[in-house]
Amino acid sequence: MSNRLINETSPYLLQHAHNPVDWYAWGAEALEKAKIENKLILISIGYSACHWCHVMEHESFEDLEIAKLMNERFVCVKVDREERPDIDQIYMIAVQLMSGHGGWPLNCFALPDQRPIYGGTYFNPKDWKNLLLNLSDFYKEKPDEAQKFANKLEDGLKMQDNPFSSNNKLELKKEELEKMFQSVKTLFDFVEGGFSREPKFPLPNNFLFTLRFAHFFQDQSADIITQLTLDKMAFGGIYDQIGGGFARYSVDANWFAPHFEKMLYDNAQLISLYSEAYKKYQNPLYKTIALQSVNFIKEELLDHSGGFYSALNADSEGIEGKYYTWEYSEFHDFSTEEKNLLDNYFNVEKNGNWEKTNILHRKKTDDLILKELELNEIELKKQLENLTKKLLKLRSNKVKPSLDDKILTAWNGLMISSLCHAYKAFNKIEIKELAIKSADFFIEQINSEIKLKRDYKKGSADIPAFSDDYAFLILAFLDVYEICFEEKYVFQADKLMKELIQNFYHLDSGLFYYTSSESEKLIVRISELNDNVIPASNSAIAHGLNRLSILLLNSEYAKMSENIILNRSENIMKHFSGNSNYALLALSNAFSKFEVVITGPQSLQLVAEINKFYLPNLTLFAAEKESKIPLFSNRIKEETLIYVCENNTCQLPVKTIQEAMKIILPN
Repeated sequence: MSNRLINETSPYLLQHAHNPVDWYAWGAEALEKAKIENKLILISIGYSACHWCHVMEHESFEDLEIAKLMNERFVCVKVDREERPDIDQIYMIAVQLMSGHGGWPLNCFALPDQRPIYGGTYFNPKDWKNLLLNLSDFYKEKPDEAQKFANKLEDGLKMQDNPFSSNNKLELKKEELEKMFQSVKTLFDFVEGGFSREPKFPLPNNFLFTLRFAHFFQDQSADIITQLTLDKMAFGGIYDQIGGGFARYSVDANWFAPHFEKMLYDNAQLISLYSEAYKKYQNPLYKTIALQSVNFIKEELLDHSGGFYSALNADSEGIEGKYYTWEYSEFHDFSTEEKNLLDNYFNVEKNGNWEKTNILHRKKTDDLILKELELNEIELKKQLENLTKKLLKLRSNKVKPSLDDKILTAWNGLMISSLCHAYKAFNKIEIKELAIKSADFFIEQINSEIKLKRDYKKGSADIPAFSDDYAFLILAFLDVYEICFEEKYVFQADKLMKELIQNFYHLDSGLFYYTSSESEKLIVRISELNDNVIPASNSAIAHGLNRLSILLLNSEYAKMSENIILNRSENIMKHFSGNSNYALLALSNAFSKFEVVITGPQSLQLVAEINKFYLPNLTLFAAEKESKIPLFSNRIKEETLIYVCENNTCQLPVKTIQEAMKIILPN
């Protein structure tokens, strides 16, 4: 059997297309049916790589008796949270207001006018069946009380309806940022890295902040926190030790046992973090992790168009992590030497190290392994390469996790930026070419669709872009400019920023809504303010405005960016983790900023030289011939010249990178 979801393109909705539940996709048909039949709407939200979404589907949505009950008493709507984060945000907030927590699967019950009255996350079949019966009877017998519940929740949701303008606006100078870091430092785990809690999420933006804080303040504790976290994650089971790429989080405090789904957004941000950390610390482990993860993305998540797919599922054959874990019997034809390396390097055990199977992970450095196994570096490298090839070949015979092949604009923006950061760190031309190809794919889509869209899949692009789609694609275009120096990317970013301001800006607060003024009207219009596993759209917009203000000498953009940071300043001081991307920009603003303008016939050749230095507060410009970017005005000469500007004041031109660096780093 199949239901109407069979006509959708979302992998998550298609996963439910053969349920006996009469699912609707979100839209006018379902909403109108609820009004005509006066039924509660069941809004069930998840995503394709969500383990517990699959569990609830198998237990309840594939059960004929439960499906019959759902079909008779409710209008059942399935939502892919990655396609429609606007809907997800509203009903997630509602469930959090009701229960104090949220997650996926998210199941929310709403009146025919879309206002929620009850909700939760995962329900076992017995509880789900009882809830369906009790709620439908309650609505039928006590409609006035249901309206009262809806009114209360609506009041709570409306508090989210307007972006909050803080009255306590602090100018975050060096002293405030240092004070903030000292208070946050107590929350870090100085044994295993990350924050002292479980489960543990990578939260790349948090550790990008500690990395740069260590640089600007010369703070040893920030160095320790950053390197310990990156080392432990790289050694943990959260990292795919043979295939590259990170899982979404670790269920324990030691980065050991992952929740096995692999998301594009996590890996994009972690590639950026490890690439930047390599530039500062020159640790070869960080280079290995970044390049292996780029290769994983190319092998597993790259579309022929240049766009990137969204995720790989946690499950295969209905079992979480089966593709990535190993029974010791699978190594029966390995040599004694190979088993010895498996045991010592990847810590496998005959009886398993996790639920009778093995998660490959590391505990020892290469130096320690060399000493214990009495090998030299060349021998260890060769043995590891052979062992990894053998393991990958074995794994290729397993059933792979399913692929979510949506090309989401926001996540692709993060990925394009990560490729640019990796290129700057490692100077590999194929990474640069991939970043440019992906950026050009989105320029083609924008030109053909007129307006930016949320996702692109099999020729379909129906959902209007949200503010995070604009924000991360703007930053991606600016990053691509800094690796190829084609001005079209700057002006394309500026075009998107103008659209963003026109359709998303809230004048009174100076913050941005998540949805466009031209988008479908939902029961409330939310602003995304808190950084999470992905930075908030408002914090990303602040970065984009700041960078465009430098590139285009646009003082209005600079003021708008500063206002966003001022608005969030109290939150930055009180709640670092949820405001770390804002804090990053505040940190940048507290120190001198440099613009290096390289002009003339050899300008592009000099770029690779300056990229070798760790200079997080530098904007790089290069042009061999005339450019419309303002800082090139009257500066293109027959000879190659380097202009170093600090806080909008430029020095006389010099001819070598060494001379330029003496101005930037006088000590």
